[in-house]
Amino acid sequence: MVDALNAWWAQQLVLCDWAFAPDPLSIPADAAVARLSALGINDRGELGWRLLGIMDSGGSGVDAGHLLDGLELIALAGAAGWLSSSRACHWTQRLAEEITAHYADLDAWLVALRQARSAQGWERGDDGFCEACDALSVLEHEGDGITWERLEAWLAIHDETLPLWPDAPGERVWRLRAGFAPVLDVPGSVIDWADLEGWLVEAWQVRGRDDLIRALLWLGAQGDRQGWDLDATRLLTLNDIERRQWRDGLEGTERGYGRVLLGFVDQGEPLEWAAWDWLRLIDLAWAGACLGWLGAEEAERFALHGGDLIVRRYSDWSALARAYQRGRSLFEGRNRLSSLGSDWRLLLQSPVSPWRTPLQGLLAPASIEASRQFIRGWRRDPHHWVLAFSAVREPEVATRQGPRSAPLAVRREDAREYLRETLDLHAEEGVQALARYWLPAQAHHLNQLAADAVHGGLPPAETFFGRPDPEALASRDALRQASRHAATVHMAEKYAFYLQMAFDSEAFDSEGLNVLCEALRSSLCRFYPDGRRLLEAWASWEALLPEEGQPSLVDEIRWHLDDPGSVFHWLDWQTVAWQEPGPRPSLAHFTAMSLVGPLNSAAWSLPHAESERECVAIREWVDGHYGLHSADELIDFLDTLLEAGDRQEYQINYAPYTLNAGRLASEISTLESGECSEEEGHHLLRLKRVRDNEDGCNETDLAAWDISQAVDLAIAGRQLGWLGASDFVSLLERAHALAAAHYGGWEEFARGLYAGFSFFMGETPEREAFLAGFRQALVAWLTAAPPLAGPWASLDYPGARPSHWAPMHIDTLPGDTHALH
Repeated sequence: MVDALNAWWAQQLVLCDWAFAPDPLSIPADAAVARLSALGINDRGELGWRLLGIMDSGGSGVDAGHLLDGLELIALAGAAGWLSSSRACHWTQRLAEEITAHYADLDAWLVALRQARSAQGWERGDDGFCEACDALSVLEHEGDGITWERLEAWLAIHDETLPLWPDAPGERVWRLRAGFAPVLDVPGSVIDWADLEGWLVEAWQVRGRDDLIRALLWLGAQGDRQGWDLDATRLLTLNDIERRQWRDGLEGTERGYGRVLLGFVDQGEPLEWAAWDWLRLIDLAWAGACLGWLGAEEAERFALHGGDLIVRRYSDWSALARAYQRGRSLFEGRNRLSSLGSDWRLLLQSPVSPWRTPLQGLLAPASIEASRQFIRGWRRDPHHWVLAFSAVREPEVATRQGPRSAPLAVRREDAREYLRETLDLHAEEGVQALARYWLPAQAHHLNQLAADAVHGGLPPAETFFGRPDPEALASRDALRQASRHAATVHMAEKYAFYLQMAFDSEAFDSEGLNVLCEALRSSLCRFYPDGRRLLEAWASWEALLPEEGQPSLVDEIRWHLDDPGSVFHWLDWQTVAWQEPGPRPSLAHFTAMSLVGPLNSAAWSLPHAESERECVAIREWVDGHYGLHSADELIDFLDTLLEAGDRQEYQINYAPYTLNAGRLASEISTLESGECSEEEGHHLLRLKRVRDNEDGCNETDLAAWDISQAVDLAIAGRQLGWLGASDFVSLLERAHALAAAHYGGWEEFARGLYAGFSFFMGETPEREAFLAGFRQALVAWLTAAPPLAGPWASLDYPGARPSHWAPMHIDTLPGDTHALH
């Protein structure tokens, strides 16, 4: 029966100056391509637009000439191999249905065609059209060939809706590409897009498969929309004057963008344009299929990812088109919403539009699920976790998702400078040096503070040394807002950024860095069940603890939380075993390291042997302050500090004077009456401090001064490699026990530390400034105001009964008896 349609079709092609042939697709392919080219159709994309416009009347009624042209175009496309024979027949049947619906018989059809030809002014010249009409009329009236009556009977029998566009479950996604050019048939081929490779280089700087995949993943995960969304979010918080100042501060091509965006804000236009990215993703996936850079199934699944995001965001085709037009307006710096009707009319109104199918329900659930697994597969590499975090701080990093590529030379040098100048991290230290930036104890501290804040268990603001700054205290108390969220991400996101800098520097072993990426993923999977929970935690902690001197990242983080394409929602959340990028100290060891107090910065992780470069500075400090030059000397001195220390010197040389004020005064007078050596001068100063009971030195246990020094030196010894891991732990345990034996809590310890610091300090013009700074630091450590000053407020003092509330999650140090592991 299809032969009847073909025969009628062949008869109609005679009107186009074709020789009659039973098969309308029988002309040579090269002749068909040449004829299409003569008609201005150089690829299948343009052919799709022509076919889409066949039934477009523009409101003036059906145009018979367009319908006849359509029959010719379909025949040429089928003969050229641009349409499969079945697709060509589907289009022909649809045109036959349209023709018979509007014209009662052949005579009416031919009259309409003559009128259409006359309206064209016979632009095509005398091509035998009239003779062909007469010949068809004779056949019709003699009952030969496929008459109008026989055609209508055939159409009545075959009254079914046939797909004019690719319609298999996975292929339907290509209908979304119609905004650029309708996809007529699959698979894609070079016949679909003339000069495609040149366009990709010019418009996208894409020169091959890897570049293309990176562009596809970037469009899905971030695209142009992120920057626009963030600008719009911030503009909404500004007044009119501030908005104009923002616009006027833009330069060059950005000025047009600023005018359009501000216009959308002022007009109340929905500030949404993700379709701009997601439709272009589908377009680029089709480009990959046409060039063979992507396999047919691979391209389809990339496109389905874009389609998946689209159907989540938009309810219908009109909403999709308007969102795309807003994005195009921002990109071009010119408001295109006024041309929305003309630009999208064919797709939205043509009876043969691929968009006649409702947007919701266009994609099969099984196809969507396959695409989701496919996209997750591209982001299964743990390095994508590092890229995801880094792109929040530096959006450019998002362009490197997918196949890895070498960074540009300028990026490589910038990364090396950052590592060297900001982190003091050097290539010769090796990958293992990155362990110093993994700070699990810091996360434990923040979690404990948040839990205590919720339950009103934070230490009092009033201390022996004074009160903290009100702003710092408010910052501490606000941590209760984050009690539901593990604080690991606050530390881990910075660690991830450092990892990416190490990758970009190309100065570290890549395999070693990959191991750290896997460990990072493993840790985060342990503490956060999915991307949403991780982002919520990050946004919460970032709002409470923004990085000093840097703009807050809360808006950027919340963008990733809200955008369904964000890479955070597509990371592989599976891990086989928990491992971390650095060692996790026990709670007891962390407590012991914290005995160093303000003598040094807080130790948030276990120390490890440092590189020779780092060791130079540490050796200079150990030598300059203590005159120690070897491991043996250090160990002997540490034993001395823990067994006797400066506190013994006080007990032997100064405590007896507290029992005899007269003798003390006489000793001071004697020393003041003559010239003193340097050593006698120190002795005189300390005698005066005993006389004045300066900072409570006569009534305070000074052991804390020795304990803090011992821990400080032990950490330095571990960094120098003078202490092995077991020896270091042993010293920590001794310090822990000594602290428990001498004091009952952190404030007592702090008073002992301050008294010792004050008593044994040499005379210097900066003494009062040093003491004031030390008192301020002790207040911060005791109250956790600001929160990261030091960890005393979150730790039970050695030997004391537990007094802290259990966090709501497992991100705590081993040995915490409150946590369920």
